[in-house]
Amino acid sequence: MPSAEARQLVREPVYQQMNAILRELLHSGEFAAGDKFLTEREIAERFQVSRPTANKVLAGMVSEGLLEFRKGVGTFVCLPRLDYDVQTLVSFTEKAREAGRTPATRIIEFRRLRASEADASIAARLCVDLRCELYVMARLRLAGGIPVILERRWLPAALFPGLTRPLLRGSFYALCRGLYGHRIAESDQTIRAVKLSGNEARLLQTRGGSPALLVSAVGYSGANPIWWERTLYRGDAYEFHRARSSPGRLIPFVSR
Repeated sequence: MPSAEARQLVREPVYQQMNAILRELLHSGEFAAGDKFLTEREIAERFQVSRPTANKVLAGMVSEGLLEFRKGVGTFVCLPRLDYDVQTLVSFTEKAREAGRTPATRIIEFRRLRASEADASIAARLCVDLRCELYVMARLRLAGGIPVILERRWLPAALFPGLTRPLLRGSFYALCRGLYGHRIAESDQTIRAVKLSGNEARLLQTRGGSPALLVSAVGYSGANPIWWERTLYRGDAYEFHRARSSPGRLIPFVSR
């Protein structure tokens, strides 16, 4: 005999009913934030619907940010999103801890090269000669074990003498202030929506083509540019906001 939950599906279109029922489950206490959610097969068996219908509802909830897909692991109830305030420069490490999630860093790339070997625009943004040396670094930032940021930065080597891979495992802002004495004043940012490539999605443990926010920015210490970055934020893990403030606190911001 069909379950009471399955009998409910007879009264309205199946997709709409399943959509409503699974949303109710998220608020019922059966699943907490971070818990593994029902699989496509479990939904089909529990509610006696087709697997394509179950898949469609799950995909919709993932796209809305209610659930998150982790490649090779399953679908999980989303944790509260991390906050990115476009007006202030606060380190990922601090933000993750404020959200009750343990920050971690994986170094994907760290090397030294001449500015002439990088994209021509990078030397211009950093106001360095093409003969100058740069550090290029790529880091995967994790919150509670989940990859949420893929960060790439280029730094004038002369401003970061003795920089090593182990030094990059913590807060970059704290490194700038503490070891090198750079007072991070502001950042000139461009933010736009993108879709993750296959390799980017693999590193961030999500599906190729998933939405992300790309931040391209120059960081300044006083009037001097000290880094150029192109950083990807998982769209299902972050929300960006711009709070009210006095004009003196504003950081130049362009969104396009």
